[in-house]
Amino acid sequence: MGSKFFDKLEEWAKENHLKRLELTVEVSNTIAINLYKRQGFVIEGTKKDTMLVDGVFLDEYMMAKIY
Repeated sequence: MGSKFFDKLEEWAKENHLKRLELTVEVSNTIAINLYKRQGFVIEGTKKDTMLVDGVFLDEYMMAKIY
């Protein structure tokens, strides 16, 4: 299901002449990270302590895909 969403997103991005798509994802969400990598996104950096979940601060990866 995620792949179909990204197929439509890429189609829309190209139709609208976008150069870059960005997203963030929590670093332990390996299922999502693997999906994003399969779709051509790369990790550009890490945002430290960006989310407070159950009293614990978590990091996020910044990911992007450039056309």
